[in-house]
Amino acid sequence: MVVDTASFKAIYPFDSHWRELDGTRMHYLDEGPENTADSKPDAAVVMIHGNPTWSFYYRNFVVAARASHRVIAPDHIGCGLSDKPQDYPYTLKQHTDNLEQLLEGLEIKRITLVMHDWGGAIGMGYALRHPEKIAGFVVLNTAVFFPPRIPYRIKMCRIPGLGAVMVRGFNGFLRAALIFATSKRKRFTREVRAGYLAPYNSWRNRIAIHRFVQDIPLEAKHPTRDVVNALEPGLAQFRARPMLIFWGNDDFCFTARDFLPHWKRHFPNAEVHTFDDAGHFVLEDAHEEIVPRSLEFFQEIR
Repeated sequence: MVVDTASFKAIYPFDSHWRELDGTRMHYLDEGPENTADSKPDAAVVMIHGNPTWSFYYRNFVVAARASHRVIAPDHIGCGLSDKPQDYPYTLKQHTDNLEQLLEGLEIKRITLVMHDWGGAIGMGYALRHPEKIAGFVVLNTAVFFPPRIPYRIKMCRIPGLGAVMVRGFNGFLRAALIFATSKRKRFTREVRAGYLAPYNSWRNRIAIHRFVQDIPLEAKHPTRDVVNALEPGLAQFRARPMLIFWGNDDFCFTARDFLPHWKRHFPNAEVHTFDDAGHFVLEDAHEEIVPRSLEFFQEIR
């Protein structure tokens, strides 16, 4: 699909790249000081988004980091500027497979993962397959654990029939996120809102937003339940890897009470920063604090 980026190009000033994955095009950013056709470093900061966002979520981070690091920020299939096939297995396993294909195709050998929302499960899924490549982690309001509960407003989006109308018909999931996932709504200017909304401008183009919601494994026999359950036992091997955790305490979904203790238990040496005035889109609300410390962190583990 072609997305008109003119209305937000000034705040998303990147060249687009695509890689074909089994006949479907995946869009990604590949930015950095040495990124030329003949010379690209095999170490990278890889930024993995969740739902209902895309690489646009990381725009401020990418601008700051690309001066000193190679930065790769993919759009999951169905999201952002990637293709949005209607008959496609939009599952956690498939998104992890896609990330693996992308990074293996780009021959990335040393990776620092930055993960938000579903990006935690997707990124950690990749890390468990390639632990030797992982240099460190930056965690942003995400999880690799089965959620103890989800808000009713999200459960409603899973109701057969009604969920599709709400998410794909009225774009209710994304539009609600632009209200409830931030503590600083004034930052969501017309330009910022255009950036989030542009790739999801029709019923067809909102398919992945809905499929992500449907892929939350609430039921014991949900096919993604086993995929999620397989993640946590493997985390111990990364216990000594450097990790930064940034958490927006005003997150209505990935609550600090329910999720942050899991990260602290598995990674007791992680450096943790919490923000009372930041929501689920923690990078939008607190990028002034998150980005500078992250850049120092990247240098420390380089």
